[in-house]
Amino acid sequence: MENNTSNTALLVMDMQLGILPMLPGSEALLERSAKAIAAAREKKIPVIYVVVGFRQGAPEVSMNNKSFSAGRERFAQTDMAQFMAVHPAIAPAEGEVTVTKRRVSSFTGSDLEVVLRSFNIQHLVLTGIATSGVVLSTIREAADKDYKLTVIEDCCADGDEEVHRVLTTKVFPRQAGVITLEEWVK
Repeated sequence: MENNTSNTALLVMDMQLGILPMLPGSEALLERSAKAIAAAREKKIPVIYVVVGFRQGAPEVSMNNKSFSAGRERFAQTDMAQFMAVHPAIAPAEGEVTVTKRRVSSFTGSDLEVVLRSFNIQHLVLTGIATSGVVLSTIREAADKDYKLTVIEDCCADGDEEVHRVLTTKVFPRQAGVITLEEWVK
């Protein structure tokens, strides 16, 4: 972990009860994420949780949005509070912020940028699922917003391991540092 952590925040993205069951082997990801969160808290680095969710009935889901509209009916019938709840193994501590987004990127439809400004955050350390979803979209938008970026590779996961590998070894390094959990906790 870098020595200057005063303007750094750890983002824990989409690690919620409505998404984790879709990822085989999510228990190991939860264990690694818990270690990353503990290291951040020990170093007094803010941990910010980002969840995706909608109002009851999912009125935010447009039929023009290919990925979300496919699940619109399911979202409309889902208990959104339960769907959006962060897994208890890595639940926010008292005083930690949870941001709700309405699309794939952590910034879209959320107040994340306002929260980051209030903490004077300039460096984002990213974790979460899916690597090809929230992690990729957040990196792209955050890079355009001039944030310094780091991805903890083994605290991210994707349903397609080859996609995860290509993103973390070939795509992300163009805009972010890519490290392991072991490097983060040092």
